[in-house]
Amino acid sequence: MVRAMMLAASMLAAPLAAQTVAITNAKLAIGDGSAPIDGGTVVITGGRVAAAGRGVAVPVGARVVDAAGKWVSPGLVAGFTRLGIVEVDGVRETDDAAANTSDFSAALDVSVAVNPRETPIAINRAEGITRAVVAPGTGKTIFAGQGAVIDLGSDSQAVMRARAFQFVEFGESAAATAGGSRPAAYAMFRNALLEARGFAGKAQTGGRIADGMLTKLDAAALVPMVEGRVPMLVHVERASDIIQVLELKREFPALKLVLVGASEAWMVASQIAAARVPVLASALADLPASFEALAATQSNIGRLQAAGVTVGIGMINDDEARQARLIKQYAGNLVALTRVPGATGLDWGHALATISSGPAAALGLDGEIGSLRAGRRGDVVIWDGDPLELSSAPVMVLIDGVEQPLINRQTRLRDRYAVPQEGVLPKAYER
Repeated sequence: MVRAMMLAASMLAAPLAAQTVAITNAKLAIGDGSAPIDGGTVVITGGRVAAAGRGVAVPVGARVVDAAGKWVSPGLVAGFTRLGIVEVDGVRETDDAAANTSDFSAALDVSVAVNPRETPIAINRAEGITRAVVAPGTGKTIFAGQGAVIDLGSDSQAVMRARAFQFVEFGESAAATAGGSRPAAYAMFRNALLEARGFAGKAQTGGRIADGMLTKLDAAALVPMVEGRVPMLVHVERASDIIQVLELKREFPALKLVLVGASEAWMVASQIAAARVPVLASALADLPASFEALAATQSNIGRLQAAGVTVGIGMINDDEARQARLIKQYAGNLVALTRVPGATGLDWGHALATISSGPAAALGLDGEIGSLRAGRRGDVVIWDGDPLELSSAPVMVLIDGVEQPLINRQTRLRDRYAVPQEGVLPKAYER
């Protein structure tokens, strides 16, 4: 019995082999901003997209899935989350987002904490999310640490790319962390990058830099960011703060900036576009929730896209550890905004791109994920309707060409209690 249970567990942990799959007769969305294609076909071979479009030939021996009457899209990419590192906010033992008392900051590597068995992983996979950007939270400094990109597959190998970026806080939060003001935050940032630049190429041993503020591990972790080998994701909301962050590229020209949140980004959209800086924006921010977001509007993303900014949807401070699936609703709202007088939204193709190729491009991964262009990973979702409509749901999800289970804790609870039978379940009370 024990051996049988161990065998079953090992089978669950091992990734399944990818087949050659051809999905035919679909309303096909490539995910690159283009309009959907009627009667489209997508072919996945060796875990990657071989071809997608109208008139694509079906390889001999392929598993054919007829998607007549259904929509097909790339797997959705959640642009900013804490999926896999936080399960229950109120239980500290299940929360690995921030290390508030650690001596380390930039050196913290969130990938070692990702748990592919956390309940939200399966729930969000069943909603069409196949990849997620996972960021740490800040502790004692403005440097939160190194984030990861993960897949939501039903296996034990969740991390697609470890140490994919460094996450940094600016604005109100950074001011409080750095000593009480924005100037203190910028001084902390400049000092850290200068120390890291001077540390580049030196031996990585323990302790702190001589006459420096950083630990050697933190300095070593900042070197790839200073040299432009990994992006720097910056949480910033106020327009004036965004301008100051863009100015940092003058002093540190190799920085690959990505703005996160960015409620007031629309006010400085032309400057962001000129600097070629992508944005992972909060799509639902439309109220002055703080002094740094007084000009928040749901037209933010539409105005950024119109200015030529690469933009995706992120969910910072928006239940991002569990509800990445809300990005579908947020993208749908952007389409609806095109019908609201005075508002700026997106057409359907570009709205889908904000939750597929947009976040992928912001992280430099659009050659791997986020669309159904040839050569990309075989992350494909078949939907029973328009993916951006609340009433639609996936009927099949593939990650790296492997079909994924759609059963999760919520579906099991739904099925258990949908039609309760007398005597099977305990009564809540007796009349």
